[in-house]
Amino acid sequence: MLWIIIILLVLLIAFVIWEIWICEGAHLGRRFVVWLYDLAASRYERIKDFDPDWERRFLGEPIAGTLRSLQDAIILDVGAGTGRLARRVLPLRAFQGSIICLDASRGMIDQGRRLTNNGRAHWMQAWSVPLPFQNETFDMVVSLEMLEFTPQPEESLREMVRVTRPGGWVVVTNRVGWEAPWILGQTYRRGDFADVLERLGLDYVEILPWQVDYNLAWARKNFKRTS
Repeated sequence: MLWIIIILLVLLIAFVIWEIWICEGAHLGRRFVVWLYDLAASRYERIKDFDPDWERRFLGEPIAGTLRSLQDAIILDVGAGTGRLARRVLPLRAFQGSIICLDASRGMIDQGRRLTNNGRAHWMQAWSVPLPFQNETFDMVVSLEMLEFTPQPEESLREMVRVTRPGGWVVVTNRVGWEAPWILGQTYRRGDFADVLERLGLDYVEILPWQVDYNLAWARKNFKRTS
């Protein structure tokens, strides 16, 4: 009997470690996820150890180049965290627009405001479902390494598409590392992600490698058809 209790205890500890360390509380509700990010906010940049030069080249420059013909382009960054996207895009001369940095964690927003000293970055605390914006508001919606931590990933994607203007772009990651299938119900298989985006009204879908454990999708919202 004692061995059974010990085994169950070990399994419980392993589950808790897995759920918090790998899944970041994704199956425990969005408020728990936000609580974890609030706790980690002051250490987040050290934990992630972003490479500014790499991200400027493979994130900032492609986005700025895509939108350079739009003088007042507006980007929505869903799950903006500490302003990673804004710090890579806004300093580039090719981009003259603004970025709405949206996150549910007050701690992450406070860190982002501190680190992102640019008047064209505007911060907002809100959930990804529903997004607090009207239809067809943004020229581009970006969400990096956030989707798998939302309660309903497809609803989050649907909201991103909704607030994107026809002809605008959605840039979003999907986790594909070895642990991804075990983040149950929160990720898409490599071959399925493009189909999901197309079903939601996107075309010109291109799937690229991103970091180690992710793919990055670029997709354009369909133009409206007039009868």
